[in-house]
Amino acid sequence: RFDMGKMWTFEYAPAEYFSETYGFDATDEWFERARMSALRIPGCSASFVSPNGLVATNHHCVRGPISRVSRPGEGLLDNGFYAATLGDERSIDNYWADQIMAIHDISAEVFAATDHVREGAERNRVRQEILQRIAGNLKQRYSDRGDSIWVQTIGLYNGGRYSAYVFRRFTDVRLVAAVEAQAAFFGGDPDNFTYPRYALDFAFLRIYQDGRPYETPHYFGWGEDGVEEGDVVFVIGNPGSTNRLTTMSQLEYQRDVQRPNSIAWLNSRLAALYDYWDAEPEESEEWVVRNRIFSLSNSLKSNSGRYDALNDAFVMAKRRDIERQLRDAIRENDGLRERYSNLFERMAAIQQEKGALATPNAAFRVMTSSVYTSATIRRAVAAVDYVNAIDEGAAAESLATLQQRFLGVSDLPAGAELRFLAARFAEFARSYGPAHDVTRAALGGGSPMGEAAALMSASALDESITADRIIENAHRLREDPAVRLAAVFMPYYREYRREIDRLNAAERELAADLGRVRFEVYGRSQPPDGTFSLRITDGVVRGYEYNGTLAPPYTTFFGLYDRYYAHRGAADWALPDRWTTPPAGLDLRTPLNFVSTADTYGGNSGSPAVTQDLELVGLNFDRNIEGLSRAYVYLPERGRNVMVDIRAVHAVMDQVYDADRIVQELLTGRLFETEAEADRVND
Repeated sequence: RFDMGKMWTFEYAPAEYFSETYGFDATDEWFERARMSALRIPGCSASFVSPNGLVATNHHCVRGPISRVSRPGEGLLDNGFYAATLGDERSIDNYWADQIMAIHDISAEVFAATDHVREGAERNRVRQEILQRIAGNLKQRYSDRGDSIWVQTIGLYNGGRYSAYVFRRFTDVRLVAAVEAQAAFFGGDPDNFTYPRYALDFAFLRIYQDGRPYETPHYFGWGEDGVEEGDVVFVIGNPGSTNRLTTMSQLEYQRDVQRPNSIAWLNSRLAALYDYWDAEPEESEEWVVRNRIFSLSNSLKSNSGRYDALNDAFVMAKRRDIERQLRDAIRENDGLRERYSNLFERMAAIQQEKGALATPNAAFRVMTSSVYTSATIRRAVAAVDYVNAIDEGAAAESLATLQQRFLGVSDLPAGAELRFLAARFAEFARSYGPAHDVTRAALGGGSPMGEAAALMSASALDESITADRIIENAHRLREDPAVRLAAVFMPYYREYRREIDRLNAAERELAADLGRVRFEVYGRSQPPDGTFSLRITDGVVRGYEYNGTLAPPYTTFFGLYDRYYAHRGAADWALPDRWTTPPAGLDLRTPLNFVSTADTYGGNSGSPAVTQDLELVGLNFDRNIEGLSRAYVYLPERGRNVMVDIRAVHAVMDQVYDADRIVQELLTGRLFETEAEADRVND
């Protein structure tokens, strides 16, 4: 029944299923409170946990903001942070939190505008126009809520349905508390996507409005009693993209081309970052290289797990059977057969064409990244377009736009620039082979690192201070060695982009038709793929069998110290100074992390896990490695989501960090400006 998962949307809320399965009245009011208490922050999920704008999320979701609010010499990422008074809570620049005020199903309006349009590009243009018009109308409709209202239109079921989400965006967000990174990410990359886990991956923020803590009637209560094995939890958050509605031909393309190329790229950039960190620790630390390594390591494990799932005979057999059932349903219905004939065959033909582009897909992967692609290469690409436009007699306005694109490329630290340039040269050689003109132009028989160093020495494009001067001299720009190199590979890159964009556009249109027919066949009984939009998923707290033993439903602080002593001296299992001896008053039997069968995915980090009474009992921060197959199918017998237990959060905030001001707010709902106020209540 649930092979396609349980990422239920709030517009198609599973009220009857929840009520029948778990024995409580899942009313509209219950779903509204759950929706309004949840938040979306950059890349993650979060939730209100007090009426005073206090927000709980994962530590790893705010690693960047923690670094940004650190003052010289503080190192808050390593040392942790706690605002002992309300005035000490630190404002985070360029940060936000979004709350959904309303959801509108706009499918009928979109289809009325697009169904009569046959050609793909024109259909997409009409679709974008109607979506913009709907968003503008809704923004006007909700204008009485203030300037913070914005509207996002999202295609569900790959465009088989459409919804408009009306958000209130909060931009005054402040850091309240964050543990040390080593405690939050205890176990490091080796423990990532594994279980048992022992990570204190939590942090607190606060939302302000008009300079004061935001007062909200919608928040999750503090479930200080926690949960036990067999209890149901509801996880509310914003799961990222999944691939459960894709066809078998799309999965086979991912298995044979997309995932292997992604893994190769991630390995190369991680190797470059580690080499940079070892060679130039001070410069790399200033560039926050640890956060970048964390991000890429997480992506590598995720991609590797999905690649393994695509090579899992059971997973692929499940998906093959799911597709067979949908094909049968279309074939047996005259109306569906007439409207949606040959969808699967047409999709397979597109995947074959994409497969033929595997070589440039590997060579030119992530060419536009401002972080992981050489600035020299990006400037050279912009320069080729600029000088070609000059040669073609382009208008002054067009030339100015291309010049600004060139000038907009930011420098990378020299050590990172060198290694990313060498990585790109290695990709040219690995993809095209030594005899190809792209490889010869890049390497000329030399090594990737040697030729990268030589190009940086000879080109004016490796630094903005010299690049910005050369842009005014078209002749010098054309003769720059980086531009001459780009002139060789750009025809291949342009042809690849032209073809892959054409194929992707055709694939999106077919996927929308497949999503539409799927909704006609199954209706709301099957939720859509993840779209980083708000979902609610149900699961049960339960351990599982693995490696010939049993993974327990929850771990404790005893386990954390077992790991610390067993790996004494290993950086991944080190503890901050205050933790090396068990803190006085901390009960080591306290549950630390726990697992459930809830259907979560990337983007669910920071999601609240709540009871049917909407009391917070956990914060989702990971999945086990078996759970990575959820990209394609939901297998609750294998996968688990991993959460920080609220009992652990309560214990360490109280006993280790002496954060009585926040503990008392969580327990009483009252706002305390100082520790002294909270201590008086506590006494």
